[in-house]
Amino acid sequence: MANALSATISVVINALLQEPAGVGPSQHQLALSPNNVLSDGIGAGQAKQMYTATRTLAASGTENLDLTGTLVNALGAVLNFTKIKAILITADAANVNNVQVGGAASNGFANWVTAPASAIVNVPPGGMFLLTAPDANGFGVTAATGDLLKVTNGGAGTPVTYTIVVIGVV
Repeated sequence: MANALSATISVVINALLQEPAGVGPSQHQLALSPNNVLSDGIGAGQAKQMYTATRTLAASGTENLDLTGTLVNALGAVLNFTKIKAILITADAANVNNVQVGGAASNGFANWVTAPASAIVNVPPGGMFLLTAPDANGFGVTAATGDLLKVTNGGAGTPVTYTIVVIGVV
C-alpha cells in the first residue's frame, strides 16, 4: 500500500491591544487563524510526503539539506521532492545564536525569494519561520540545480538546534 498524506497547517493569532479609557476606541481585538489543508495528491491543496527532524549545527556550522535524494522520512523512504507546499523551521529557545535559512550560493532551493544567494531569514531563539504554497505549483524543486536548502548557525561559540518540517510533492 502506498503512503497517503493529509495535513493541516495553521497559525493562530489572538491579540488584544488596549489603551486606558479615554477618547475613541479603547481596545482592538484580533482573532486570525489562516490555515492550509492538504490532502493526498499532487495538485492544488495536495501533497504526498513529509520530512521532519530536529537537527543541531555546531558553532558557525552550515548544512545544505538536499530536497531531492538525501532526506529520509520517518517511515524510511528517501524523498525526491519536486514541489514544496510548506516549510516550518522552529529555533530552540535555548539557542544563543539565530538559525539562518537560505542564502545557498549554488544549486539553492530559492524560488521563494527574489535574491537567492543573499536572501537569508534569521530565526531567533524561540522563533519560527513558516512558508506555505498550497497551490498546484507549490515552490518548485529542481534536482541538481535548485534543491539545496541552506541552514546556518548565525554565530560562533555555541551550537544551535532547530526543528524542520517539509511537506511537498515527490
